[in-house]
Amino acid sequence: MTLIHREFAMKNLRPLSFFLGINVQRTRHGLFLSQQTYAQDIVTRAGMLSCNSVKTPVDTNGKLSNVGSSYKDPTEFRSLAGALQYLTFTRPDISYAVQQICLHMHDPKDAHMQALRRIIRYIKGTISYGLQINKTAAHSLVSYTDADWAGCPDTRRSTSGYCVFLGTNLISWSAKRQPTISRSSAEAEYRGVANVVSESCWLRNLLLELHYPIPKATIVFCDNVSAIYLSGNPVQHQRTKHIKLDIHFFREKVAKGQVRVLHVPTRFQLADIFTKGLPRVLFEDFSTSLSIRSPPAQTEGLY
Repeated sequence: MTLIHREFAMKNLRPLSFFLGINVQRTRHGLFLSQQTYAQDIVTRAGMLSCNSVKTPVDTNGKLSNVGSSYKDPTEFRSLAGALQYLTFTRPDISYAVQQICLHMHDPKDAHMQALRRIIRYIKGTISYGLQINKTAAHSLVSYTDADWAGCPDTRRSTSGYCVFLGTNLISWSAKRQPTISRSSAEAEYRGVANVVSESCWLRNLLLELHYPIPKATIVFCDNVSAIYLSGNPVQHQRTKHIKLDIHFFREKVAKGQVRVLHVPTRFQLADIFTKGLPRVLFEDFSTSLSIRSPPAQTEGLY
């Protein structure tokens, strides 16, 4: 702390407990981050305090489209959708569902509002959930990436999702529609791998500046065999000219040994939770693997 005071003008406000709507609970295992008060405010604003809860934030049926009647109060929809976006800071489990409704901010339909209300019903049943950050001495970055090829019914663009772990702790995640149409599932997955490699490189540089260098190669788990072959086989170049050249930058990372792209069975592909609606059992399993849980018991004690 003395060294930090020498470099920056700052005050010691004692151990962190609350910051920008995020509650920080300290235990002997680490930190528990939650936005319970903020989540409660969202449920109240939506007028859904007495609603029944659901087990997942999105169903496994078809994707949302622009077909249907426009919602009567688009301002209400946009306000709640924006609030849910901020809640994803400690609730990665709703990232995909929120991403899907935010695609329709410009002209929300009745079906989009129904999907938004389902998210709130899920939040109501998991109001106290948050993200657990454990103390760890691990010096490795491990990533999972997946893509839902041509999943958007209106544009046929794919949805990419990834999550990055530092040791056992989830530190970065994303659910995002790809900017261009992919002509094959391999291309969609390839773009997804490129996105998470780019994020991993940024995280490695950040940790290096914080004097916490990562000596090992970043492991990227992908469930598409073709995308894995493309990452290390330059002979395929003639068959992949339609992929932008900037996507190929991570081949250099693989060649230098900074990144390793490995196969993972779909059943254990954690990034699936960021690209599609999952059955309840699988959704809960993946949420637990992402360290999304209820708050630790107060009797655990502080460290």
